[in-house]
Amino acid sequence: MATIYDDTHEMFRESFAAFVEAEIVPHFADWEREGIMDRTVFAEAGKHGFLGFAVDEAHGGGGVDDFRFNAIISEELARQGIGGAGLGITLHNDITTPYFVEYCTDEQRERWLPGIASGDLVTAIAMTEPGTGSDLASIATTAVRDGDEWVVNGSKTFITNGINSDLVITVCRTKPEGGRNGMSLLVLERDMPGFERGQNLEKVGQHSQDTAELFFSDVRVPAANMLGEEGRAFEYLTFNLAQERLSIGIYGLAAAKAALDWTVEYVKERTAFGSPLASFQNTKFELADVATEIAVTEPFMQECITELIAGELTPAKAAQAKLWGTELQGRVTDRCLQLFGGYGYTTEYPISRAWADARVTRIYGGTSEIMKTIIAKDVLA
Repeated sequence: MATIYDDTHEMFRESFAAFVEAEIVPHFADWEREGIMDRTVFAEAGKHGFLGFAVDEAHGGGGVDDFRFNAIISEELARQGIGGAGLGITLHNDITTPYFVEYCTDEQRERWLPGIASGDLVTAIAMTEPGTGSDLASIATTAVRDGDEWVVNGSKTFITNGINSDLVITVCRTKPEGGRNGMSLLVLERDMPGFERGQNLEKVGQHSQDTAELFFSDVRVPAANMLGEEGRAFEYLTFNLAQERLSIGIYGLAAAKAALDWTVEYVKERTAFGSPLASFQNTKFELADVATEIAVTEPFMQECITELIAGELTPAKAAQAKLWGTELQGRVTDRCLQLFGGYGYTTEYPISRAWADARVTRIYGGTSEIMKTIIAKDVLA
């Protein structure tokens, strides 16, 4: 099959795969038990050039806005079964960094971009609230201007990198009657008085990813920490949605491919009734279905990556990538786990963790139902 990756990308893949083997794999089981990845991994990734590709070289980044590098990171993390911990890295690269690159003032660039690229400043984005879910227009967290500061009150939940983060892009309502035009982005920083982190939430899967509640009680945020212009948060949030959703879809496909590889290896070695599992018709048919779904999905995802780089990926097509990639991930990990039998339900094999990790991808970044709504609107236009 034709590929969108050239020799430079493949060299990068080899380098990142070696990094994962050396810096993540040996500690991953411990992080899964502890419920959080050691934040020093971000700094190590930054030293090796695996963070901040789109940050300009003057501020310590790669100076290359090429999403293919981001996609390779997702693919290699999935190949190693690094679900939870990997999400912290992909969120930092794919979802939050573009906001800083696009909307920072010159002063903010000097303050934040070098640390974002080096991994010394871990980032997060706080949109979801306990009572809003996907309904961003109904957020209740407020920011009231008081001289050269904004006073922030409210709470957020399900925040990826919630414990490890140093910079949190926070969606606040700055104009009570402004509706969608009344929301702004403020960057809250670690240790600001009144900014508290709740418990690291216990989840079904992705255990090594710190996912937390955030609480704001009269947090005084300098006006210089507003990202972009007041009242334009809703517009800003939509600017990166295509990349965010494609990123999740790409990981879904990569996780499905990894599950297939593990299963093929297992059924060739495991025997039942005196024969390898691979010799049974049901095994062959299941793997044939899975392999075919993966094969027809991959060109579509590569097409989406190409269009994203060219600035041509539409919201509806990105929604298709997210919907199909995550639904594929769920189907494939479930069918592959079944072929492992009882062993698939133990933690002895990575398929069990991949299966549990897969469930949330149909929820975060916009549920499958929201994706279908976006796609249908485009179809019926």
